[in-house]
Amino acid sequence: MIVVADTGPVNYLALIGEAELLGQLYGRVLIPPAVFAELQHRRTPLAVREWVGRNPTWLEVRTPARGSQERIEKLDFGESEAVALAEEHLPDVLLLIDDEAGRMSATRGGIRTTGTLGVLEDAAARGWVDLSVAIERMRSTNFRADNSLLEWFLARDRRRKKGE
Repeated sequence: MIVVADTGPVNYLALIGEAELLGQLYGRVLIPPAVFAELQHRRTPLAVREWVGRNPTWLEVRTPARGSQERIEKLDFGESEAVALAEEHLPDVLLLIDDEAGRMSATRGGIRTTGTLGVLEDAAARGWVDLSVAIERMRSTNFRADNSLLEWFLARDRRRKKGE
């Protein structure tokens, strides 16, 4: 399976000190140039820029054949390039994306998606992270999610732990 990431999941996982989970879970993650640029932008939090600057070996910048000139309606360039790159790897691809419009566009194109919370949930199921601690750290960032969604993930985690 090929994994492609938009900016959001990489950004938030780096902010809470859990970006290495991506390499652990997926082995290799592709990002398009627009996402790489967003992760290095001067307005991006310093912790994220420093993390990207360490050049994780499992993170690979790859330009989609369609290029960045063909922006998908309602999506920024990072999201457009991430969806385009994921489309090139159908059917065996997973797109990491938090933006609702981006997820909808990808899903319409037959691309399987998950977001930051899904990544954290997968890592928690393997015992690599405490989901409740990770979500508390997420709440201290500018990550936007309904409290009901966060509680839904926490309830699933509690049920999983009881079933073990």
